[in-house]
Amino acid sequence: MPIFSGFSIANSLQKHNLAFVIYSILIEMKKTFYSIIVCCSLLLVSINTFSQNSNNVIKTLLKEYKDAENSTFLFNNRSKIIPLQNLHESKIASVNLGSDYSLAFDSLLKKYAAIKSFDLLDYTIPNHSVNDLSEDLKFYNTIVIQVNQGSLNNSEIIKFISETIRNKKVIITGFGNIKALQKLEGFSVPVIWCAENSSIGAQYAAQLIFGGVAATNQFTKNISSTFRAGSAYTTEKVRLKYITPEQAGLSSNSLDSIDVIAAEAIREKSTPSVVVLVIKDGNVIFNKAYGTHTYEGTRSASINDIYDLASITKVSATTVSAMRLFEQKKLSLDSTLGAYLPRARNTDKQNMLVRDVLLHQSGLAGISFHNKIKPENHSTDSSYNFPVKVADNYFLRRNYFRDIMWPIILTSPVVNAGKYNYTDFSLYVMKEIVEQQSSIPIEEFVQKEFYRPLGMQTAGYNPLTRFPKDQIVPTEVDDTFRKTLVHGYVHDEGAAMLGGVSGHAGLFASATDLGILYQMLLNKGSYGGVQYFTPETVDLFTSKQSLVSRRGLGFDRREISPSSSYPSKYASPETFGHTGFTGTNIWVDPKYNLVYVFLSNRVYPKRTDKLYEINIRQRIFDTIYKAILKP
Repeated sequence: MPIFSGFSIANSLQKHNLAFVIYSILIEMKKTFYSIIVCCSLLLVSINTFSQNSNNVIKTLLKEYKDAENSTFLFNNRSKIIPLQNLHESKIASVNLGSDYSLAFDSLLKKYAAIKSFDLLDYTIPNHSVNDLSEDLKFYNTIVIQVNQGSLNNSEIIKFISETIRNKKVIITGFGNIKALQKLEGFSVPVIWCAENSSIGAQYAAQLIFGGVAATNQFTKNISSTFRAGSAYTTEKVRLKYITPEQAGLSSNSLDSIDVIAAEAIREKSTPSVVVLVIKDGNVIFNKAYGTHTYEGTRSASINDIYDLASITKVSATTVSAMRLFEQKKLSLDSTLGAYLPRARNTDKQNMLVRDVLLHQSGLAGISFHNKIKPENHSTDSSYNFPVKVADNYFLRRNYFRDIMWPIILTSPVVNAGKYNYTDFSLYVMKEIVEQQSSIPIEEFVQKEFYRPLGMQTAGYNPLTRFPKDQIVPTEVDDTFRKTLVHGYVHDEGAAMLGGVSGHAGLFASATDLGILYQMLLNKGSYGGVQYFTPETVDLFTSKQSLVSRRGLGFDRREISPSSSYPSKYASPETFGHTGFTGTNIWVDPKYNLVYVFLSNRVYPKRTDKLYEINIRQRIFDTIYKAILKP
């Protein structure tokens, strides 16, 4: 509102004396002042009303969640099928036989494992039957069945359940009046029953199946000989739980600044997209996506999008592999490269310690390999002689790493041994050690040992072989090396020259998958009821191990310096994790039982330092701490 709205000083000077002009100005200012007061009052009323409504919604959600928690029971779990184990061996289908909230139920199931959804209604159309449903389930070994109190009155549904139990692992999840359990008398498979027939109840029951929440209620009624007082089973929470900040003792409003900072990142063109995941005390309390895959595109970012993690590969693939081999006594930190790598023998690298390589203080340096490629070493078509796919229409000759790149690493100058020098060469070397000692390509080793058993659905190298392109966020328009948009291929040139698989880069994943892996490390090696590492191994690799840097073994750590606030001024000295060149980070703070994942594609369409200059990642991390440390 203009201060002098509807009033002209020039006209007044022509018709009135100066005193009257001053008087008129003061009158207008008074009117404007009152208008501002009225507007502010109305705004405050609106804000208070909105805040009150928001608080009421939160209170309602918390009550619904508590009601679902108090009215959910687990039966027939003597074989300890719940929570589900061995996810890498399970092909799971969710079959809706009458639930009103199957979408909410399945959305939570899919956070824990790859799930295929089926609905009985799709088999009631002409020329379809329940038999068709049974046939469509033939390749699934674990069937999660959803029913409600009404659908169990259908004899065909009871028959379908009976027949499915014969050769499948079946879990029945029911909703509504608890007396409907009588219809399941005689079934020996696990039964989860939630008396709250609601979206919240469906989400709670789904999490119980995987151990995101624990079964804690004891049954106090006698419904039948099977479902009687004292017959309910209890379980422990072993996986991530999905809740509101309020359920974790935080305020949703205290995290609103994340929205503002992410919007700034996109507005300032520091990155076209952002995904933020926050895990507190083993609970996912914040998970949002912002922006679009590209500035000019229309595909909105999603929390399920797959990002190039860049140097997060160093810890999320190579270092955890080294930890596994360390526990298997196939790798000693105080052994030398010559002990594990035949071609390192008789070079000045043979006496370098594995420990120093992981700490980036072995003296290994680094170069840009892609600048050394000669025209005769690549082709636009694949063939026996050019099998290594670097990008679309770019294939490297056979054994290029073995014949060209590996000798360059082994004959490179040793620079400042014993001093900290962060270099990708260290992780090229560690990949070779991992593969030598495991006898398995690293991309297969991490899948077998970690990603599949943990229930990580997207993590891995070369995602285009497993996922549609539009689920993968593009990185850079490469005008110099590959001369194309890098989309689904690793951004790092050196890793690309290894066919997308290296120790320092090449890993892709969603934020959720990173959260799972690092919650396991925060849990001292335990997740989903499985102990992947001993606590001692986790502590060894993630704690400060260098006299000349802040580093752990492979892992980056909190900078302990009065002049530094990396990665957050509130982070404890125990904090460990890593960043990635594409605009990513993963940080774990054991003191606060906290995991923070930030994903972006800040190198699109060209490399820019704006993400660093306006300090997006740290400011979001600071916001998270402020919410936790509120007075």
